[in-house]
Amino acid sequence: MTLEELDRWLDVYGRAWERQDVDGFVACFTEDAVYHWGPYSEPIRGHAGIRAATEHALSDQEDVHFGHEPLAITPDGRGIARWWASMRIEPAGTTEMEGIFLVTLDADGRCTDFREWWNTRPAATGQ
Repeated sequence: MTLEELDRWLDVYGRAWERQDVDGFVACFTEDAVYHWGPYSEPIRGHAGIRAATEHALSDQEDVHFGHEPLAITPDGRGIARWWASMRIEPAGTTEMEGIFLVTLDADGRCTDFREWWNTRPAATGQ
């Protein structure tokens, strides 16, 4: 993997999240992909698991904005990127997140192993 390939994958991932395009989001991953949604959660496995988790997460997210910065490729070919997102989650208001992704892509540019860590800024209600 190159930084350019990681950047392209993150563009597709981010645009699917922003559009709340579950099919597009799931298509970023291989059929048997493993998605580590934080360091302490049980890994999500395969398209069915990723679809269910994504649908649940998106159910209360609106007006999502995603950005990213590819940082490095490890000696074993995994990509590291910084990411940030903001979204409206009712009734709380606008929430901001920032974190790190560790991404493993196959030869076709689909993710086989995905790990994410993040922090969340408390929602701004505008009051």
